[in-house]
Amino acid sequence: MNTISYHYDAQKITAGILHIGVGNFHRAHQQFYTNAILESEDQKQWGICGVCLLPSDEKTVHHLRAQDLEYSLTVCGRNGTDEVYKIGSLRELIWGIEDPEAVISKIASHSIKIITLTITEGGYNLDKETGEFNLNDEKIQFDLKNNGTPATVFGFVAEGLRRRKMENNGGITILSCDNLQHNGNTAKRAFMAFIEAQDKDLAKWVKMNVTFPNSMVDRITPSVSAEDIDRLTKKSGIPDLAPVYCEDFVQWVIEDHFIAGRPAWERAGVEFTDDVTAFENMKLSLLNASHTLLSYPSFLMGYRKVDQAMEDQVIVQFIRNFMDTDITPLVPAPANTDLEEYKNTLIERFANHSVSDQVSRLCFDGISKFPVYVVPNLITMIKAGMDLTRVAFLTASYRHYLKYKTDEHGHSYEIGEPWLTAEDQKLIDDEDPAAFLGLSAFKGAGLEGSLKFVERYTEFAGQIKNKGTGQVLKSIIK
Repeated sequence: MNTISYHYDAQKITAGILHIGVGNFHRAHQQFYTNAILESEDQKQWGICGVCLLPSDEKTVHHLRAQDLEYSLTVCGRNGTDEVYKIGSLRELIWGIEDPEAVISKIASHSIKIITLTITEGGYNLDKETGEFNLNDEKIQFDLKNNGTPATVFGFVAEGLRRRKMENNGGITILSCDNLQHNGNTAKRAFMAFIEAQDKDLAKWVKMNVTFPNSMVDRITPSVSAEDIDRLTKKSGIPDLAPVYCEDFVQWVIEDHFIAGRPAWERAGVEFTDDVTAFENMKLSLLNASHTLLSYPSFLMGYRKVDQAMEDQVIVQFIRNFMDTDITPLVPAPANTDLEEYKNTLIERFANHSVSDQVSRLCFDGISKFPVYVVPNLITMIKAGMDLTRVAFLTASYRHYLKYKTDEHGHSYEIGEPWLTAEDQKLIDDEDPAAFLGLSAFKGAGLEGSLKFVERYTEFAGQIKNKGTGQVLKSIIK
């Protein structure tokens, strides 16, 4: 195994980026790119100050601090060859639960030019039907009153920007790194709605002094279990309480709209563009939607690792048919992109044994994923009169996964749906499969108005219950 250490003096790196949400993906993606460009003498001001805002972040914070914020990243090659990178670009780490004032002060600091975010698809607090920011949320209401330590990311950022304005510390860029279509527009809509409601003077300043570029991010990064920590440490020979591992494929496309400057990430392979739309559509519609398509049927069939599921040629053909028949006609390829090669690479990435991603991770938070990855193209497919077989089967599989909580081998499981509402649960419990189409994940899609979709979906719901997911899946493979 090849170990690649950084060669810059970490003590001479200053933080120009503040990142909120120091999870595995961030540490395998943005930190990876940033670590590479810090080797250049003219980039020493672009280190990263990590910010964690949740009580559940305590273990990560303590582990990273125990090793001076350095950690190992194992990049798992599709050819079976791995490389280990020592990452030193995380120069500061603030835990908001422990020191909220430090978070606010850092956002306000003149040295910070960019705030980046990985707060998950559901973290932007947008109503799934209207797309509007939910001002009625209890924690949002608390922060709007500005009467204590902020309870949300919106409260922290608003307070930091308010102080930045007061201290005349200049403009700043807020760059979302979450898997959302037009994630910059989403971040702008959410933060501006909050700030407008809390402080109209600050909102005027933000409109003139804060930019929100869209970006597209891509790198499969599994969660890390205690067993993974032992495995990675033994394999690399590097003692590490907080290792990360990921696939060898990595991509980041960003709209070049940074009001206060940016790192030269292009030196490490980041692509800058005027419009990220075509890249977003390709990635969300092919990679993310295919992950969702794979997740629930595979889990119900008893698979717990993605690479194991990809050994089942029925599942592989199911995904390939979805990509070729359902999605390719709807997704124009970005310039200089070979769509056939991209799809072939996706199949290779999903089957990468060295990464061995968890199917449960793909199943997590379907309520937030369906509206972003599946529903937009499904609406287009319905209007165009396209074949709805595979997406109807996916929807029926999702219902079965949420409703019965037992796979076809009799193994029970816990679901991970942090945004599931009481009304959603009633629809899941309803014995009429059609009721499920009112789930918050599908609101605004009008699925119940498509007789063709409802009939196909209802048929699959009954078949999955009576025959099992695997047998039904075999029947729809062409």
